[in-house]
Amino acid sequence: MPYEIFVGLRYLRAKRRQRTISLNTFISIAGITLGVAALIGTLGIMTGFKEDLQSKILGTTAHIIVQERGIPNMSNYTTVLKQVEKIPHTLAAAPFIYKQVLLSSKSGVQGIILRGIHPEKESQVTELVSNLKYGALPDLEYPPASLKSPHSQTTPPTKPSTKRKPGIFLGKELAARLGLFLGDPVNVVSPVGPINALSMTPKIRPFVVVGIFESGMYEYDSSLAYISLTQAQEFFNLGDTVTGIQIKVDDVFQANSIAQDIEMTLGPSVSAKDWMHLNRNLFSALKLEKTMMFLLLVLITLVASFNIVGTLTMIVNEKQREIAILKAMGSTPKSIMRIFMLNGLVIGLTGTAIGIPLGYTFLWLIQNYWTFDASVYYISKIPVHVLGMDVALVAISAIIISFAATLYPSWQAAKLNPVSALRYE
Repeated sequence: MPYEIFVGLRYLRAKRRQRTISLNTFISIAGITLGVAALIGTLGIMTGFKEDLQSKILGTTAHIIVQERGIPNMSNYTTVLKQVEKIPHTLAAAPFIYKQVLLSSKSGVQGIILRGIHPEKESQVTELVSNLKYGALPDLEYPPASLKSPHSQTTPPTKPSTKRKPGIFLGKELAARLGLFLGDPVNVVSPVGPINALSMTPKIRPFVVVGIFESGMYEYDSSLAYISLTQAQEFFNLGDTVTGIQIKVDDVFQANSIAQDIEMTLGPSVSAKDWMHLNRNLFSALKLEKTMMFLLLVLITLVASFNIVGTLTMIVNEKQREIAILKAMGSTPKSIMRIFMLNGLVIGLTGTAIGIPLGYTFLWLIQNYWTFDASVYYISKIPVHVLGMDVALVAISAIIISFAATLYPSWQAAKLNPVSALRYE
């Protein structure tokens, strides 16, 4: 073992007259440990929330949206569907219609987003089937003759009409706000209707609630409804056109490059936007928040580094005679610096080694023993996911800060004059 390592490790140990140095060493290690644990815990929770939000968004919206540039409706969507399905990495595609309407019931009126979907193809693109709490996708085109509300024990009577009302899916919060259950009628009001001699008349059509879904996001569950594609085309007088095509790919993180391939294949008249681009404001805010939290929590490690500076400064003052003897025996200033740099690295490495499992333990306790009311917070447990890159970044930053804290005390020890230190010995 090089003598620098032997001497450096020995300086960190306490003797009977040097208990203060040992206590400061412990405090310095504890500071680094808490800083590392806090960083890992915070980054793990923020990553978990981001991925939970990402999964909920991708469960309701497609990975890529294809639309005509400058044109609200796409007329040749069947041809585009066939071309898109041949592009590598695309798993499925389905047409959709996207409009803003009003829903009116006996309990109130609510402005919402109405999506017309193809029931058979929708299950291949989004997770609407798994989000449905009540109902089934075929009910949109073929509503059951009688529907039983899960909130009541009686089956609503069916009217003896030859023409059955078309079906509609409502979000859980939207249905609760309008006081609607399965089998209840609801009117869809489009502000764009037929034009008469005086003004434009709103178009109204009755629907029946055949399903209720819960995506896990309040924004979707309170302002989104689904009807069949054919009913949407008929209601909005679109003919054989759609708003666009939604696509599912095999790798959600490569959706941007796949969208560029789609644009190159279909030509400049088509615009393809991936889910990150459609939600860029939200994910940019989450990324900025995670970065700022990392920088703020690094301050804990910086505060701990001042303890390292104080500890090493005390060691230098206590060990002036030993340093002078080492220099008199032939130790170079670089060797003296290495002794005290080693002390700081040992403190940093020890604190990091303890802080990483402590951070994981903290996250495990949070995830398993901290529960919420899912009806209020939309989650029952705090989502946690620790990335290896985040752990490496935290460990490297803690070690670098610990090493930087050793530079000044080590330089002070290296420039010590042995004659001045041994003059009164």
